[in-house]
Amino acid sequence: MTAAAPADLVLRARQTWVDGVLRPAAVVVRDGAVDAVLPFDAEVAATVDRTVPDEHVLLPGLVDTHVHVNEPGRTEWEGFASATRAAALGGVTTIVDMPLNSIPATVDVDALAVKRASAAGRVAVDVGFWGGAVPANTGTLDALHDAGVFGFKCFTAPSGVDEFPHLEPAQLRAAIAEVADLDALLIVHAEDPDHLVPHQALGGRYADFLATRPGSAEQSAIARVVEGARETGARVHVLHLSDAGALPLLRAAKADGVRVTVETCPHYLAFEAGSIPDGATEYKCCPPIRDDANRDALWAGLLDGTIDCVVSDHSPSTADLKTDDWGLAWGGIAGLQVGFRAVWTEAVRRGIPLEVVLPWFTTGPASLVGLADRGRIVPGAVAHLAVFDPSVEDVVEVAALAHRNPVSAFAGLRTVGRVEETWLRGRLVATAVTGVAATEGALLSRTPDPQHARNERSGMVLNGTEAP
Repeated sequence: MTAAAPADLVLRARQTWVDGVLRPAAVVVRDGAVDAVLPFDAEVAATVDRTVPDEHVLLPGLVDTHVHVNEPGRTEWEGFASATRAAALGGVTTIVDMPLNSIPATVDVDALAVKRASAAGRVAVDVGFWGGAVPANTGTLDALHDAGVFGFKCFTAPSGVDEFPHLEPAQLRAAIAEVADLDALLIVHAEDPDHLVPHQALGGRYADFLATRPGSAEQSAIARVVEGARETGARVHVLHLSDAGALPLLRAAKADGVRVTVETCPHYLAFEAGSIPDGATEYKCCPPIRDDANRDALWAGLLDGTIDCVVSDHSPSTADLKTDDWGLAWGGIAGLQVGFRAVWTEAVRRGIPLEVVLPWFTTGPASLVGLADRGRIVPGAVAHLAVFDPSVEDVVEVAALAHRNPVSAFAGLRTVGRVEETWLRGRLVATAVTGVAATEGALLSRTPDPQHARNERSGMVLNGTEAP
């Protein structure tokens, strides 16, 4: 009988996050996938046998389903090469790219092909794509769905870019009905324009900007989204929840069986309005960062399961667009590389253990988009892994981040925890010391599509529901 060939890799850690707990384990990798999870000291024949330091934690690679890469068209704001390097250094091994801020916006199959071509061969982590739902393509979303997008993003208020208009209430209702027919997913930037205060220049006081986007705008729009999902059976997802006042209606909808999920973002969990300096528009985002009591309530919403996941909403721009006027500055926060450690830092302050935080960044977003093969360390999962030091102290140096532009609300933040290594399909691709060493990411598709089933290294398209 022929002996089995050695495994490609065994990673051993005294603290490995498996089945929701931290325990000693040896993770065996063959052909890019987890082959077995064994006791820490199990005898395994492997080409590479590595033991991580005892104080480090072995995690599944993180999943971020809300990233604005902006390429093509506004590549000077970010781009696939820089965004995915930042992701890798932050322990994020899978991102899903938003359909707007790039030109063309991803609202038809041709635009999706342009986006995929821009990314092919240039990504350090795996990348999937959202499609957009805009007034011009309602009734025709099936083509993008068949082409492999993970769902459709829409706005209920102006998006900030002319090429991606928002849906009026009747159009939103039609889009919800359409995704229900497709059994697709509609993800919604939910703010009601009737509750927003029109403005141009506002000056340098954050309070003046905050007053233009009250919590009632989120509550009104979310109620409309929930009502549409309740009536049609559609799957809907509330993006970047900022207003904790919407949590009771979301909690009630979930209890009633409405197919609604919710995300929030690191900046809403790490920052509060009273600490934002005048003119510091690197903190500007829509919906906005609210007060400290609201932040506490968002944390409570995570702990009770009303909020399903934490994602970056990485939405960078060039420095010149971040003027010191809150009305005129671009609204978006760059945080892809540092979001996890920012949230972990706040969790430590609140006494929340790592085992509680990890699902928000792994199984939560992976489940949202049907990527059952990642966000966990189990046999058959893709071998995307991260080594995390939960106790090292650091300060975010924005110029040292891999983001294209050195502008971020997280600049100067004192943090606890740092991702030391990132592994993609069992290959070490990034370390905190040496940076990113490889661009071996794949382009993901929601379903198999023969048209896109090319097996190109750094540009292959995979079925998002199966391990590679």
